[in-house]
Amino acid sequence: MPFTTTVITGATSGIGKETAMALAKKGHAVYMLVRDMKKGEELRQEIIADTKSKHVYVVECDLADMESVQNAAGILKSGLMAVNVLINNAGGIFAERRESKDGYEMTFAVNHLSHFLLVNNLLPLLQKGQARIINVSSEAHRMAKPNFNDLQWAKRPYAAWKAYGTAKLFNIYFTRSLALKYGPKGISAFALHPGLVNTGFGTGLTGIGNILMWLARPFMISAESGSKTTIYLATAARIDAKSGKYFKNCHPADPSAKATDELGRNRLWDLSMEMIKPFTDN
Repeated sequence: MPFTTTVITGATSGIGKETAMALAKKGHAVYMLVRDMKKGEELRQEIIADTKSKHVYVVECDLADMESVQNAAGILKSGLMAVNVLINNAGGIFAERRESKDGYEMTFAVNHLSHFLLVNNLLPLLQKGQARIINVSSEAHRMAKPNFNDLQWAKRPYAAWKAYGTAKLFNIYFTRSLALKYGPKGISAFALHPGLVNTGFGTGLTGIGNILMWLARPFMISAESGSKTTIYLATAARIDAKSGKYFKNCHPADPSAKATDELGRNRLWDLSMEMIKPFTDN
């Protein structure tokens, strides 16, 4: 019986780690894209010991470096015939405005643009694998105020939660665009809210952001619980008809009204395509 080949970003901690572990137990060949190869190898050995799987792999990929993302996609294309599941799990919130290696605002780069590039460079493998693309979004998308004239937060005061919420909205836009553009080619796409998960997320926030995280901590769920919807979308049968949807608690849910903005969605796609052009190799 052929393996389900799964690629996941952000697997070395939190819900990514729980997802990678669970899918390895279910017999998936798991390729973990990680920034820290030492942590990645330690996790690989942990998963192998726990699951007895011989099909767990680590690929170096720094989502704050577009060339690193391009190289990771190249490694996968050189060694794989197809990818069946791609889980764009990695993300982050940053207390102050920072820039990626390529000069993009870090929240935008890590949560959206790097995954946009990864998907585009893996399209040949994704099409061969009739893949499911799973984008980990958040209910924080409801606080988004996208400004397409200032995606990099260079012309206005930076606000950590608004930047993060906007990036999570972009995950939903991206999901819908993928479903419409590549559904006829056998690719499906899903976005999800994992829940308010008790991980290291938000470490380093200051002021009101730090206070909000402290107040929310007693209501947070475990990383294992937070991974359930991702695992469901990676493994459930007969869900392709729900491609393009936003999920919570393993069920489709209504996103914000902004998430249905077709003009904004198309504008994001066009701007993102222009930004990744120097790093595409299809």
